[in-house]
Amino acid sequence: MDSNYSAVSKDSFVELQVKDDNFWDNEHLKTNSGDDLEVDDIDLDNLPLIFGETKSGSGVYGAVFNLTTSIIGAGIMALPATMKILGVVVGVVLIVLMGVLSEISVELLVRFSVQCKASSYGEVVQAALGKTAKILSEICIIVNNAGVLVVYLIITGDVLSGSIRHIGVFDQWLGHGIWDHRKLVILIILVVFLAPLCAMDKIDSLTVTSAASVALAVVFVVVAFTIAFIKLVEGKIEAPRMTPDFGSKKAILDLLVVIPIMSNAYVCHFNVQPIYNELEGRSPQKMNRVSRITSVICVLVYASTAIAGYLLFGKDTESDILTNFDKDLGIRFSTALNYIVRVGYVFHLILVFPVVHFSLRQTVDVLLFEGSAPLTESRKRCLALTAVLLALLYFGSTMIPNIWTAFKFTGATTAVSLGYMFPSLIALRLSKEGSGLSVREKILSWFMFILAIVVSIVGVGGNIYSISSQGD
Repeated sequence: MDSNYSAVSKDSFVELQVKDDNFWDNEHLKTNSGDDLEVDDIDLDNLPLIFGETKSGSGVYGAVFNLTTSIIGAGIMALPATMKILGVVVGVVLIVLMGVLSEISVELLVRFSVQCKASSYGEVVQAALGKTAKILSEICIIVNNAGVLVVYLIITGDVLSGSIRHIGVFDQWLGHGIWDHRKLVILIILVVFLAPLCAMDKIDSLTVTSAASVALAVVFVVVAFTIAFIKLVEGKIEAPRMTPDFGSKKAILDLLVVIPIMSNAYVCHFNVQPIYNELEGRSPQKMNRVSRITSVICVLVYASTAIAGYLLFGKDTESDILTNFDKDLGIRFSTALNYIVRVGYVFHLILVFPVVHFSLRQTVDVLLFEGSAPLTESRKRCLALTAVLLALLYFGSTMIPNIWTAFKFTGATTAVSLGYMFPSLIALRLSKEGSGLSVREKILSWFMFILAIVVSIVGVGGNIYSISSQGD
């Protein structure tokens, strides 16, 4: 049979142009530098007709759930204590302001990540600021995320097994015994609940658990706000302070260190690229929609929680407000509502934990095993990293006294760097190479950069002074 086609000799080569850049990440198609890819090395019968079309991703609302879960974690529990220091008016204004700034920084991060084709936070930092800055940003992610996850374990221990001044749920249910031993409780939670969720190798696999965690956070807000409203109507709540207290040195010191805690509440930037990478039909516009919906949800949840918590407990508001829910609330069904709030939020943190752990594990892997195959292609390395990180986090949770201590330091250093300093520098540097910044965007970028420096200096200085004062 005659044919217009001729055979391809083994000495020649065929270059395949693929639509999906991730196709070349397939380990079966990797070749050493300088080696030719021979036709015989490729099974043409098994190649898809159109690369990239069969890969599924998360929708807008799945991405919203994952990004919201990255934000609403333990930080929400410290906000009522910041309201006690700042007053209601200044506290609400700062919650909204930090939410708006965080949203702007996320949009800038997405925009310039797409421009330089970066698939991770570290890659876009390297494109803008160089290799050293990339390593520094990855260290910030590790410190920030590890600190946040340690806080989750601390809260879990406080709620279930109690602390020096507060009784735990297990002690209330079963009395004192081995079952309410703090270290044992955290270890069981870690092994039984957290380890299986943290073993997931794709963040899209956590969409359902993220949705459940957001729902539990909303339940907490609704219950707290309802209790506060009932007590307010019954006249059982003292008038809250509207503005900060400048009447003592301690009040001023608390004011200096509370701003970093507020800035820490919105940091989700380490998960922006992983969520964007798995977004179905991804585009900067679609991701901006995700981040804007997320910002609105978080501002509403944060403001409601901070106000309700402060109204409920006033000057007795703890740094971790969950520990306040072990006493009579002064309304009907007080005991049942206490259990709903505390146990429900522990489950919320359990579902949030793997989302934050995901970017921690990815960053540690990139830093330690740069150039290796992705974790999705190395299950053994993925599980080994997960086990080591969980063990270190467990050890850390037994060493740090409370969440206020952790948030003061991570908020003043890594949180402001990841959320505001790096994104503003990325925008200012990369805007010279591609699409420029508008005048408003330049002003906002410089404002975020200066704000990050001021907050970091003031926060760290205030923390050091506070610790030295306590030691005297």
